[in-house]
Amino acid sequence: MRSRDRVRMSEDEVAAFLADHLKVQVASIGREGVPHLTTLFYVLLDGRIAFWTYGRSQKIRNLERDPRVSALVEDGTAYAELRGVSISGRAELVRDPDLVREIGLAVAVRMVGARTADDLGELGRDVVEQQVPKRVGVLVHPDRVASWDHSKM
Repeated sequence: MRSRDRVRMSEDEVAAFLADHLKVQVASIGREGVPHLTTLFYVLLDGRIAFWTYGRSQKIRNLERDPRVSALVEDGTAYAELRGVSISGRAELVRDPDLVREIGLAVAVRMVGARTADDLGELGRDVVEQQVPKRVGVLVHPDRVASWDHSKM
């Protein structure tokens, strides 16, 4: 068996890994063809990485022009601890306020370690609500998923 096959995560392991982490590195393609890389908090929505960001951000401008996107969630320090999931695919831009709100609330819940949006309190929910008109949601539709877990070696 090739070493690459030994370290690959199963679909269940990928799902658990993505559910357990908070931040994703997202690469879009800039106007001049140079990758634009950012780190964002994310949630899983129907098994897909979802995040929200300002509608005037560079990443949204890039994704409007070219929806190709890469996303990376990784952890570990020592070589034998390295784990990660790399996703290449297409970004779906979400401008429906109800879905933007859903994504924003879910991200806020994860960011503060709450269980539900109710746990954010009225103030937390109000902050999210004030952001909805300024934000765009992004759903990452994967074409290719690569994973590794060096602890399997």
